[in-house]
This record gives sequence, C-alpha cells and structure tokens, in this order.
Amino acid sequence: MATLHIYLNFPGTCGDAFNFYKSVFGGEFGYIGRFGEVPPMEGQPPVPDEHKNKVMHVSMDVNNMRLLGSDVIEGFGPPTIFGNNFAVSIDAKSKDEADQLFQALSAGGQITMPIQDTFWNAYFGMFTDKFGINWMVNFDHPVA
Repeated sequence: MATLHIYLNFPGTCGDAFNFYKSVFGGEFGYIGRFGEVPPMEGQPPVPDEHKNKVMHVSMDVNNMRLLGSDVIEGFGPPTIFGNNFAVSIDAKSKDEADQLFQALSAGGQITMPIQDTFWNAYFGMFTDKFGINWMVNFDHPVA
C-alpha cells in the first residue's frame, strides 16, 4: 500500500525552515534541489535569477515519517496562502497504483499537474480534491 507524507509550501523561506527543522530533529536531507537546476520546460517561463537558489524540493526523514517541502515562486504554482500551504504526498508502490490513486482521489477535483514522467525520474502528478485538499502522487522509477 502507498505511504503518505506531509508536503509543506513556503513563500521563499523553505531552506531556512528546513534547516531549522534539521536543527531540531537532527538527521540529514534525503534530497535538496533548487529551481536553478530545473531544465527548460515547454510552456513554462524560465526561472528568474532571483529565484534560482530557492528550494524546488527537499526531503527529510523524521522518525517514521518523511517531511517534504518547496518554495512556491510565481509561475510555478499557486501563491502560498497560509492555511493551504501543504499537501498530502503519496508514495505509490507501482505506476499502476499511482494511476489508480490519482484517478480516484482527483475525481471531481481540479488537476494542477497531470500524472506523468518527470525529469527527476519519477511518475508524478498533483491535484486538489473535491474537498479542497491538495494531493501529490509519486512513484519513483527504479534506478538501473
């Protein structure tokens, strides 16, 4: 069965927040990527220079859960509004499970990123369900 995680969005302070959480909980970041590392994508504006060092994605294990986060910059997601600046993130065990969960949970909601293969070697999509809850569905492709 899939695993659920909490995904936090920040208005440019994700790096500071996660360094603070790391100082409290200990451990290391499993991954940290910056917007400046994002390759050009069709239909997406280039990342402005002032946002290139902002956090695109960070992960950190805390006991038996994974805390995930990102800065939300203009043109790469809805504005951060405290109260809806989180999402439930699902790590599916297979691509089929990811498709099933994405289709079922997004029914009647609004898809913000169709589920698809990504440049970070994952099958990933995002949506807001019919109750207003933000979700992310992820399946990491096996590394050869």
